Amino acid sequence: MWEQISNPSQVGGTWNAMGPTPDEITYVPWTIDIPSYRCPSDPGVGLPALGRTNYAACIGDSCDETAYGPWPNTRMIGMTRTRAQTAQKAHRGFFKPFDVTKFRDCLDGLANTIAMGEIATSLGDKDNRTVLPNFTSGSNNATMSAIRDNPKACEGVIDPARPRFWTADSRPTRARGYRWADAKTIFSGMTTILPPNSEICSRTNGDDLNVVGSVSSYHQGGGHVLMGDGAVKFITDSIEAGNARAGMVWASGTGAQAPGSQSPYGLWGALGTRASKEVISEF
Repeated sequence: MWEQISNPSQVGGTWNAMGPTPDEITYVPWTIDIPSYRCPSDPGVGLPALGRTNYAACIGDSCDETAYGPWPNTRMIGMTRTRAQTAQKAHRGFFKPFDVTKFRDCLDGLANTIAMGEIATSLGDKDNRTVLPNFTSGSNNATMSAIRDNPKACEGVIDPARPRFWTADSRPTRARGYRWADAKTIFSGMTTILPPNSEICSRTNGDDLNVVGSVSSYHQGGGHVLMGDGAVKFITDSIEAGNARAGMVWASGTGAQAPGSQSPYGLWGALGTRASKEVISEF
C-alpha cells in the first residue's frame, strides 16, 4: 500500500506521488479497506464509502474551527494569523487539525487523555450516529454558533418513533468512517462532547466541516477508546458527561466557555482534553 501511494501511478488515471485528494474514487489506494483499520463487529462494506475506518483521532471537547486549523488561505502554517489563534484556543484534544501535537503537550497525563476512539460506519439506514441529518425546514437549521452553544442542536431531526435514527439524512456519501485517508472529523475524527453513541451534528444540510461526533460502535452499550499511554478502555454510554446542552469552549467564549476552562462535559469531556487541568476519577 505504501509503495502504491508514495510513487506516481497511472492506474485508473495519472497520479502524482502521495495521490490526489482523499475523495477521488478512481484512485485505487483510497478505496481499499485496510483490515487493521476495521472493527470486526462493523458489517459496513463497499460503496458509497471509499476505504472505511472504525478508528478516529480525538480532537477534544470543542468542534469550533476544526475544519480549518492554523492555516490562512494559502494553506501554509501561520500561527500568528487570526484563524491560527482562534484554533489554538479551541483545539484542546490529543490531536489538532492541521497542526502537530507531541506527548509532552498532554499536561493532563497520557493515561488521562483519549488519543483515539471507535466509530461505527454508516449502513445507509439513517442511523443518527453515522450520517448527518437533513434539515427540512428553516426553523430546524443549525448554525455553527447554535451548535457551539448547544451541541444537541440537531436533535429536532431525530425520529421520535425511532430515536436512533433521523427522520431524513443528507449527503450519504459523507458519513462516519467512509474515507480512512480523509482528515475531516466526519470521516476519521471524534469529539468528547456528547457521550458515546449519541447523534452526530453539523451545520445545515450535511455540512461536514465542524462536526460533533462521539465514539460509537455496534457493540452493546458503549465503544472503545485508546488512551495516550496505549491502554484500551471500553467507555459506556452512561459515562458522566456533564450538561449535553452546555456551550463549548471557543476563542471568544466567556464564563465556562472561555479559553482554558475545564471541560463542561464532565468526565467524558475531561478525558478528551490534553491540558485543561481537570481531576480525572475512575472510569
